Amino acid sequence: MSRVVLVNIARFFLLLMLQVMVLNRISFYGFLNPYVYILFILLLPFETPGWLLLTLSFVSGLSVDLFAGTMGLHAAAAVFTGFVKPGVVKLVGEKPDYDITTQPTLKEMGFKWFLAYAATMTFLHHFVLNFVDVFSFREFWQTIFRIILSSVFTLLFMLLIEYIFTSRKENR
Repeated sequence: MSRVVLVNIARFFLLLMLQVMVLNRISFYGFLNPYVYILFILLLPFETPGWLLLTLSFVSGLSVDLFAGTMGLHAAAAVFTGFVKPGVVKLVGEKPDYDITTQPTLKEMGFKWFLAYAATMTFLHHFVLNFVDVFSFREFWQTIFRIILSSVFTLLFMLLIEYIFTSRKENR
């Protein structure tokens, strides 16, 4: 197996375990939850085929659903995230020259690009997740407030994870 495949398999299981065993138990004020499992979807190589991207997104979301008992909420939001990923990459800006295995990591793409990309993807994921969960516009402003705060909270966790793993690799 190629190194990229092995890295992504390890990333999937590590992020899933972190999400299920630690982060699903964090709930500030009853609604502020970090969902860093989406980092797996965000860091898949640019040239991942669409069918594989959607399949992996579904599997990651469904895995969180199985442990959280949310019956498809995360699967729906994760598939949406995988679906919009190519468009968001184009929206955020041109990718520098890359080979087929380049992953959109903080180290590869730089802080500014990664922040814009991760913030947009996280907001879109949380938007779908929260509106599918509420399934009503009755609490519109409260839901928007929840989306923004959870997105910021998740983004901070994802940047911390990226920073930790980037600095560990560079120190070797």
